[in-house]
Amino acid sequence: MMSYRFMRILVMFDLPTETLEDKRNYRQFRKTLIDNGFYMMQESIYTRMVLNSSVQASAIDVLRANKPAEGVVQIM
Repeated sequence: MMSYRFMRILVMFDLPTETLEDKRNYRQFRKTLIDNGFYMMQESIYTRMVLNSSVQASAIDVLRANKPAEGVVQIM
């Protein structure tokens, strides 16, 4: 019998939404999360299950590349 150990990536973010550009950046980042298999646990907290550390590193690299310049994004 094969045993799998899953890991969970937890993303918490607080992005500004004052200007039209801020709102666009917020929507784009949220869309990036959803397109990469994350689902919303509660507002501004998303999670994703991964099988191994290489998938985890790949997902985190995508998030870092798409993080808006303003605001806070925390990944656990």
